[in-house]
Amino acid sequence: MSVRVETDETSGVAVVTLDRPAKHNAITVEMARDLGVVWRGFRYADEVRAIVVTGAGDRAFCTGIDRAAAAEVPQPTSPYTIDDPLVAVGPKANDLWKPVVAAVEGMACGGAFYLLGEAEFVVAGEGAAFFDPHTTYGMVSAFETVHMAQKMPFGEVARMALMGTAERISARRAYETGLVTEVTETGGALAAARRAAAVIASYPTEAVQGTVRALWSAKEAARSQALAHAPHLVTLGNLPPTRQAELFTRRADGYRLR
Repeated sequence: MSVRVETDETSGVAVVTLDRPAKHNAITVEMARDLGVVWRGFRYADEVRAIVVTGAGDRAFCTGIDRAAAAEVPQPTSPYTIDDPLVAVGPKANDLWKPVVAAVEGMACGGAFYLLGEAEFVVAGEGAAFFDPHTTYGMVSAFETVHMAQKMPFGEVARMALMGTAERISARRAYETGLVTEVTETGGALAAARRAAAVIASYPTEAVQGTVRALWSAKEAARSQALAHAPHLVTLGNLPPTRQAELFTRRADGYRLR
């Protein structure tokens, strides 16, 4: 199983780890299903009061959908529908309102934002880098930008989405723009996220979950409307898969860090 779950019943903290380090923790269709099962299961696990989500290894938190897996998902011909295997990989999409802290080391890009966008806050190691490659390869960044627009200023989200692989946001810049709430030394993000989650888990769970729900209700209407438009924008704006593959093969991922 490429999604690993460890629970410390003493602290009340569970750690969910994307466990494909050799593939930069890219998400397969099976992993997407497993994540949904994990999040829904936590709703019934009273011993779990806060959760940390992270990626195995130090090279990447997650680089989004595994391209081979994406090719296996049949798509309807209508431009008004799309079968997105990542649409329900996050906790909020699975009706989980226990607090989630994301711990990021290395790259976090593309579909990783489905998870980061549904975490309460993000802790990152100094070497973390955030970017969105969609436009570089002829794909619309819709779901990702909607998620990130809840956490970053409009201009920062727009720049990241439109610059594609030409630019990556450093952990320090992510902290300055509000995407990241704490920057640690490289390799220290998970420990810091665990500490924060343990503090939250020590408080009365009803008050904590109510606070999480209140925070999300402030943006939920706009977020839901924006996500409803995303499938149509993707189906209308994406290049055919063969052209995407050509661009992926041809383009070098030279970039500058900011």
